[in-house]
Amino acid sequence: MDILSIEERLRHAMLKTPTPRGDSDLNPGMRPLRPDLIDAAVLIPLIQRDEGPTVLLTRRTAHLRDHGGQIAFPGGRRDMTDASLIETALRETEEEVAIARHQVQVLGEMVPYVTRTGYTVTPVIGSITPPITPRPAPREVDEIFEVPLHFLLNRTNHQRHSQEVAGVKRQFYAIPFGNFYIWGATAGMIVNLTDILETVAEKAKDDTVSNIV
Repeated sequence: MDILSIEERLRHAMLKTPTPRGDSDLNPGMRPLRPDLIDAAVLIPLIQRDEGPTVLLTRRTAHLRDHGGQIAFPGGRRDMTDASLIETALRETEEEVAIARHQVQVLGEMVPYVTRTGYTVTPVIGSITPPITPRPAPREVDEIFEVPLHFLLNRTNHQRHSQEVAGVKRQFYAIPFGNFYIWGATAGMIVNLTDILETVAEKAKDDTVSNIV
């Protein structure tokens, strides 16, 4: 799927009233651990490689309080000085992986994703054209890697796993890729992106058929 198609489908999706998404998608009745949700944003960076778009991801350092050691998109909580959540995503990307905001073409946003840990995370989708030289921020990022976009959008790679948390069995999405285990909120946002792109494509197809008839 090319960038123009993704941008167009995101634009159509944002015209609709969004349905809330989050860790509760697979765990009905589950509530965040804190009532006052913390605003945050991540960038889903689409790197324009010759062989096709890839998605840049990070492995967080193990010592971080929330989601330490997990696979994540660049991002974090909103600062009071951030004019918008898009600015939050771009600022955090600069800080975590040294990709400057002027290198990112913002394509659109997705509906916020509410995590069990109490964050409401807005995914921002951005296109990045090389050359780039990502560098991990030592205190926050252990590793940077890329995954082909077509792999992440392939439904056959979306798995449902479970684990027991505080005596309760929790369901979550997982997308294993080589030695990387993409799971939890990051995998959930990828599944949501797949939903958006497929739903808009199907709607466009139905509209075309209706116009012909």
